[in-house]
Amino acid sequence: MTTSPTTDHRLQELLDRGIALSPDEVVTEAKARDVALPLGAGTMVLITLDNGLDHTRPNTFGPASLRALNEALDAALERDDVVAVGVTGKPFILAAGADLSGLTGLRSRDDAKLIAELGHGVFRKLGEAGVPTFGFVNGLALGGGLEVALHCTYRTVQDSAPALGLPEVMLGLVPGWGGTYLLPNLVGAAGAVKLIIENPLNQGRTLTGHAAFEAGLADAEFGGADFLEQSLLWAARVLTGQVSVDRPEVDRGDAWDAAVAKGRSVADSKTGGAAPAAYRALELIAGARTAGRDEGFAAEDEALADLIMTPELRASLYSFDLVQKRAKRPAGAPDRKLARPVTKVGIVGAGLMASQLALLFVRRLQVPVVLTDLDQARVDKGVHYVHEEIDKLLAKGRLGHDKANRFKALVSGSVDKGDVFADADFVIEAVFEEMRIKKQVFADLEAVVSPECVLATNTSSLSITEMAADLEHPERVVGFHFFNPVAVMPLLEVVRGERTDDATLATAFATGKALKKTSILVQDSPSFIVNRLLGRFMGEVGRIVDEGTPLTVADGAFAGVAPMPPFFLLSLVGPAIALHNNETLHRAFPERFYVSPNLQRLVAAGKSSVYLPDFSIDPEVAELFAPPADGVELTGPQVRERVLTALAEEVRIMLDEGVVAAPEDLDLAMITGAGFSFWNGGLTMLLDREGFSEKVSGRPFH
Repeated sequence: MTTSPTTDHRLQELLDRGIALSPDEVVTEAKARDVALPLGAGTMVLITLDNGLDHTRPNTFGPASLRALNEALDAALERDDVVAVGVTGKPFILAAGADLSGLTGLRSRDDAKLIAELGHGVFRKLGEAGVPTFGFVNGLALGGGLEVALHCTYRTVQDSAPALGLPEVMLGLVPGWGGTYLLPNLVGAAGAVKLIIENPLNQGRTLTGHAAFEAGLADAEFGGADFLEQSLLWAARVLTGQVSVDRPEVDRGDAWDAAVAKGRSVADSKTGGAAPAAYRALELIAGARTAGRDEGFAAEDEALADLIMTPELRASLYSFDLVQKRAKRPAGAPDRKLARPVTKVGIVGAGLMASQLALLFVRRLQVPVVLTDLDQARVDKGVHYVHEEIDKLLAKGRLGHDKANRFKALVSGSVDKGDVFADADFVIEAVFEEMRIKKQVFADLEAVVSPECVLATNTSSLSITEMAADLEHPERVVGFHFFNPVAVMPLLEVVRGERTDDATLATAFATGKALKKTSILVQDSPSFIVNRLLGRFMGEVGRIVDEGTPLTVADGAFAGVAPMPPFFLLSLVGPAIALHNNETLHRAFPERFYVSPNLQRLVAAGKSSVYLPDFSIDPEVAELFAPPADGVELTGPQVRERVLTALAEEVRIMLDEGVVAAPEDLDLAMITGAGFSFWNGGLTMLLDREGFSEKVSGRPFH
């Protein structure tokens, strides 16, 4: 191994200092065992990362975990009889990267740089070991979890691994334990920019194991329960010369500069220059073309030391805490012991949203799910959609044949609610967003379901209390609002009407947990959390455009705030749906919520988008949105200030009204339901940081 005694002594000192900074770390052990490789290849020391907890807490790397790995590597590399070292993880998880909870205890730039140097000091032993090293990526591998594999000489990946990626930029950091140097030198700058910049800034997108192999992150992929055995056999073939690993040559010419330039364009559009992490990562990728390993790693150390001390990182840690902790213990949820079992689900409606719900319920609850609608053709179409989606999962290897057949058998349809809902424990309606229709649906349901059956509504804006008012048992009605697409969006708004009882609410939360959704308790109020805030957002933007500001100026004012420009969001949601939401909110709060005549004209013209397929503005829409002769044109910064001031006002009102328990719930909802960024802390941390909270109400939200 190339590490000198002096260097290793310094690493020991750094580890001791790091451990003192992170006294509460959950330690990931590095469990080493000798493996006699097939084909007479010799002895491999296989190190398995394992924090001793179940899959709900992935392996992470804090200082004590890094020391455990360092000791295992040193012990293996001191032996003369070892021909290779392998690293893998506990079942389905390699590692989820650095222990972010430990970053909250860092008080200085020197502390931050220490953490950066620790990762490099330990991980680089895998790349400079003097014997071949193998990373066996058996499942989730994010951030430092992927970087530990990148340091290895060779890599295999389980084709069904659910998530591989380098999400650090989304958190206000860079992949600082080798990622920005090793990845571009492995797969080229274009691949590195996609994984380090584009994917994190697109809602934290990750790769499956197969996609990671296709992208060149791994040298071989294997499937099935014997992944490790296949990987060990492959390693033996590599060591005995039976398998040769040939990697494409990396283009270090103009393509490298072009990739970095593309990454900068993505960063500009997504962050508006407001978050430094993406730009720092691009500098590191650009430098990796000519830098040596020592130089590249030293640059990462400096970048991490700078970024760990930024407000964006502090906001990211707040966001991370929300999705990791608060999401698992919903504020205000009743005692889970009150929840009733759900052994059969009914869905009123068989359209796209209802069919998506059916697929989710059958996959997660694995109980009978029955769709109903006005006629058999609609019912058949809904059931066919679910069966077709199950077949797609089967074709992708995400379901086995037996489970696919069982799921399809559990999904059925009928036009007669009385026959199929009598023994249902949970019935949710997903019909047209009109109060009269929904009240009639619930009246019909109450006549046929059992007294204990929960009646849920997927309404996005209407009053749960009013919907249940005429029922004999209004206490069993609850809002159960999903976000589209149902399979992807994590948020579930659980809405308590004035008479919803604790047993119904507890059953709703237990069901949400079984569906693997982030459930947030909301008191009954117009449009609940996300749609109310987005309604105020879009209403203010619409008013500004109606007054004379060009649509393109308004669209460009929110890079780094919203996940996409407002009129892109309008086109994604659908103008008619957005108009309905704004009209609902205007009826409730006419003094604050604006209904845009331009939007009304857009809907009346039958337009489903402001944009053409090439993302240019539709000329017919531009004509509809013609500014008034005496219009007032604002600049981008003026648009941003005016809209964020309005949002700060709405947040304060919602908190004062008790719509949610705390600002944390608003932020969790905006992160998981609207895609607001981690590095802003959702919404309220941004409003605090930029002074809008103080401006509106004289005090911050936190």
